[in-house]
Amino acid sequence: MLQTIRNAWKIPELRKKIIFTFFMLLIFRLGTFVPVPFISREAMKEMIQKTGEGSLLSFLDTFSGGAFGNATIFAMSITPYINASIIMNLLTVAIPALERLSKEGEEGRKKIAQWSRYLTVVLGFIQAVGLYFTLANARAVSTAGWNSGITIVLTFTAGTAFLMWLGEQISEKGIGNGISLLIFAGIVSRLPVMVSTLVASYKAEALNVITILGIIIVAVVVIAIVVAMNNAERRIPVQYSKRVVGRKMYGGQSTHIPIKILAAGVIPIIFAMSIMAFPGTLAGFFGKTATSGGFVGWALKLLSPASTFYAAFYFLLIIFFTYFYTAIQFNPVEIANNMKKNGGFIPGFRPGKPTSDFIARVLSKITIAGAIFLGLIAVFPIISTRATGINISIGGTSILIAVGVALDTVKQMESQMLMRHYKGFLE
Repeated sequence: MLQTIRNAWKIPELRKKIIFTFFMLLIFRLGTFVPVPFISREAMKEMIQKTGEGSLLSFLDTFSGGAFGNATIFAMSITPYINASIIMNLLTVAIPALERLSKEGEEGRKKIAQWSRYLTVVLGFIQAVGLYFTLANARAVSTAGWNSGITIVLTFTAGTAFLMWLGEQISEKGIGNGISLLIFAGIVSRLPVMVSTLVASYKAEALNVITILGIIIVAVVVIAIVVAMNNAERRIPVQYSKRVVGRKMYGGQSTHIPIKILAAGVIPIIFAMSIMAFPGTLAGFFGKTATSGGFVGWALKLLSPASTFYAAFYFLLIIFFTYFYTAIQFNPVEIANNMKKNGGFIPGFRPGKPTSDFIARVLSKITIAGAIFLGLIAVFPIISTRATGINISIGGTSILIAVGVALDTVKQMESQMLMRHYKGFLE
């Protein structure tokens, strides 16, 4: 491992990319300590503690690397950009004009990327406005008035826009996907918080050594399972028939269609989390909480992360969105038609409808396995918090994202090193 890093460092081009990536991540971490004017840091942390693990505010705090809890300029993290990208992907499938544009090559992708940036700023502004009213109702804003409101909203929006630019610079001039690396850095930066929580619980005699060792073992096992599931895939064999064009013979080779178990990634979790957090966020605009009483208070208590109903409904939503997003991205009919046009077939199945039906059945089985796994990973923090009584800073969703980003970055570095005939990480 050390020899591999040493070899990578010897490559001037790769060394520049590594240094540039670390420099950009350093800027990101420094920005998480620049405070926003007129906001009370103590009130922000108290508000996050009241909402509990699994809430939208806790989600923002984890993704931003603690920037939300510290009331800094990067408090909203890169979530508006993620939402904008998801919306554009869905619109590309739903709107024929956008679908044609996405197939026009590099120029079409550049236009869609540009629209995603504009949509990011719009969503960031809307989220900043909602966040301001939430903070104002929670009395986290020290100075009320239009001046403070405009300053806070514009600062939050500018912070998100800067992070979007920072991520694109890493993707272009550094190593790995910039947006993913920013999320990864935010999640990993929460490790010291989790360690300090465990140490404080041990000193307060709330946990013993055996319990702490059990937590560490469970965390290692979860990471190992996530790595295995992230790389797991079902390969459908495909055979191409031989055909003669002029004096040349084409086809005759064997290949496969890889179907990943986690083809939808963490998108279903983000969708489900947004829906579950929406009622509480909307009620927060009007100063309502689970202790308000009446129907609103009862509904908010039912939808709080501490309730059994929340965990069960959250689990079912993830399964639904996993099927939904996989169906959008993976079209068995289109794959079967493309295979038929190129003379390909799956051994044992006729081209056309029998092939598409077989792919659909395989996809359904694979998707249910991935959906159940995503659901269990998502409710893992809720179960572990109930069992240990400790608010886990890094939950299953965060582990899933962190592992996925780490593996993707390692593979990109591996490919660059293989081009230069060096041994890589994956050996």
